[in-house]
Amino acid sequence: MIGQSLPRLEDGRFVTGNGRYTDDIQIEGQLYAAFLRSPHAHARLGGIDIAEARAGLGVIAVLTGQDYLDAGFQGIDHHPNPTDAVHYTEASFANSLTGSIFAQRHLPLAVDKVRHVGEPVVMVIAQTALQARDAAELVSVDYEVLEAVVRIEDAMRPGAPQLWGGALGNVCFTVDSGDRAAVQEIFSNAAHVVRREFLNSRTVNSQMEPRAAIGLVDQDTGVYTIISGSQGALRVKQSIANALMVPAEKVRAISPDVGGGFGARTPMYVEQLAVVWAALTVGRPVKWTGDRSEAFLSDYQGRDALMRAAMALNSDGKILAIEHEWIGNAGAHAISYVSMSNGPRVLSSVYHVPAIVSRVSAVVSNTVPTAPYRGAGRPEAMHVMERLLDIAAREMNIDRVEIRRRNVISRDRLPYLTPTGQTYECGDFAANMERVLEMADWNGFPARREASRARGMLRGIGMANYLEAPVGIPRERIEMTVQPDGVIDIIAGTLSQGQGHETTFAQVVAHYLGVPVGAIRLRTGDTDFVRGGGGTHSDRSMRLGGTLLVRASTWIIEAAQAAAAEMLDTPDVKFEGGAYRDAASGRSADLFAVAHYIAGHGMPHERSIRSLARTEEFVGRIPAHPTGAVVCELEVDPETGTVTLLDYSSVDDVGRPINPMIVDGQIHGGLAQGIGQALSEGCYVDTGTGQVLSGSYMDYGVPRAGAVPALRIELTEDPTALNPLGVKGGGESGITPATAVIFNALGDALRDYGSDELAMPAVAAVVWQYIHRASPNN
Repeated sequence: MIGQSLPRLEDGRFVTGNGRYTDDIQIEGQLYAAFLRSPHAHARLGGIDIAEARAGLGVIAVLTGQDYLDAGFQGIDHHPNPTDAVHYTEASFANSLTGSIFAQRHLPLAVDKVRHVGEPVVMVIAQTALQARDAAELVSVDYEVLEAVVRIEDAMRPGAPQLWGGALGNVCFTVDSGDRAAVQEIFSNAAHVVRREFLNSRTVNSQMEPRAAIGLVDQDTGVYTIISGSQGALRVKQSIANALMVPAEKVRAISPDVGGGFGARTPMYVEQLAVVWAALTVGRPVKWTGDRSEAFLSDYQGRDALMRAAMALNSDGKILAIEHEWIGNAGAHAISYVSMSNGPRVLSSVYHVPAIVSRVSAVVSNTVPTAPYRGAGRPEAMHVMERLLDIAAREMNIDRVEIRRRNVISRDRLPYLTPTGQTYECGDFAANMERVLEMADWNGFPARREASRARGMLRGIGMANYLEAPVGIPRERIEMTVQPDGVIDIIAGTLSQGQGHETTFAQVVAHYLGVPVGAIRLRTGDTDFVRGGGGTHSDRSMRLGGTLLVRASTWIIEAAQAAAAEMLDTPDVKFEGGAYRDAASGRSADLFAVAHYIAGHGMPHERSIRSLARTEEFVGRIPAHPTGAVVCELEVDPETGTVTLLDYSSVDDVGRPINPMIVDGQIHGGLAQGIGQALSEGCYVDTGTGQVLSGSYMDYGVPRAGAVPALRIELTEDPTALNPLGVKGGGESGITPATAVIFNALGDALRDYGSDELAMPAVAAVVWQYIHRASPNN
């Protein structure tokens, strides 16, 4: 069962329109909420006149941020500083040069100041959604517009307007690591040094399902309920309890079907808190469904990091050291520093780098807050490393493949400890690279380049290796019950946003327990029965949840053995093919029959136990390093600057794939997101006013199907020994090397026009200007 490309069990209801998303849910007596959002990026709030709105048709209440504070509540504590990748009881950034790590509580409605366009200022509750929106437009707010900063460099300049008192100079933290003096000595004696600055562009998180939330409060029980798509219901539950200062057992969080997450639905949103507060205030359920225009101004966004990097090499092109500075743009509120924690740890990728020194910082700015976005720092790190290698190869007149061969970590050096503390225990990095070159016919490229040139086109090819180090919340819980009626019930703390958990979890359990996949029921996303777990992000669901599935299955087989022997009246039974068998008599009982026997008679060792059930929990880290290699081939039209991807080859080691078809789909989706960031998804904000210039899909270029080239994907299995399934993770494999390999191919296509870094995204106008600023060298 494991390793088979079974069709997804959940797809039947999705493709027939029977999914159950938040907006599909209607609660009797529900009201509707709308938000008046700030039109300014930075402004001091004066008077707020709600009289006309309050008198609007169907309006029940009009609420402000001061109302929330007057009720005695507090904002969301996002805990932006993640737990350390190894010492999970510690914070990642615990030794700040600035003396503290900035964090602030995030209020559902702005008080005193607004700090980004789209920040909620007033909430209107009405009988219908349209009435609420109409009334919100009647609110009058007196804004004192302040100077805004949106770029990292502007936020850090002396005299820049300050967003928060706790972030001096708009800097959230600054942390150094590595032996700077030793690395500087290496650089001073190196045969060659390359230096570059990379701006990893901001992305809009374009989920299929717009955000929505329903809040309700049971007046009899005092239970607060939040229904909203997320990447982990328990985090939502705890955030609501903390903000409204009620015991956690008085909060129920429900995440039904979720149409995409990509990291941005891991943290809490203020609208989720606001609808619960509103329901408490008006005594009726309150529902809010955002539209795409709101999403561009309020959904947490991704990336936006400035990286300054230098690589020192000897005369043979072998890497001696890397010096690196990473500055992340947190936006207006400190939601998460996860990307800044993850990326620098894997900067050396699959290469032998003797020494690394880094400085990591984050700044606040008058932009939509950022959060983890698929890969969360790993794609940014791979972009830096692979671009530096291509640049070094060009400057040192070394073949691009050859410089990688000279630096890649050979299999016989494993386990390998990196300067940043990562231990690679398995993976054939060199073999992956050679295989993808073969798949892409790298050696046949010169002829294809000449054919393109004859048509007036510029053709380029690029390659990149990659490596990940997925982390995530360090706790998970699985409850498994074999029911007498022929169902194995699984409750998991993980939560699917499209990854196919209903199928892959069933495949694992069916493999170990020998039952049909259709007999397995997975329940998630409701804290009424989900009592523990960390949700889904960072390739953690099968790595942690799968480990617990194996443990629970193994325990159930062993625990039921005595009951099966008693049931069959024989001491010698063996479990195989989903049943306990007595070889001598030929009698057998399947797992469900044994569960039925236990329900009636109890366990032989303890008659009061009348269910075949097991709970498994884990707290800690289960490391893994998915890895692989990619090649991209593209053409540039010099007349228009249009870039067309022609071919893409990928070799991916995700460990042991539970369902290869699902892994392929994950790689396809990740690649599409990487293509978008590299070539079309421009999240543009006016640097003077902070106004959003790409606030709809008319302006923001999510790639269409035609932008994705022919894909050749090959999974190579090098299972890790650190978990019983041997899985490493495949959710981020497609996106991790994507921008790096596309920019390497683009640099190759434009090699006659200079060696400066192209802006990301490399839209047609950027490429055209790059080509036409000067004549070719030949």
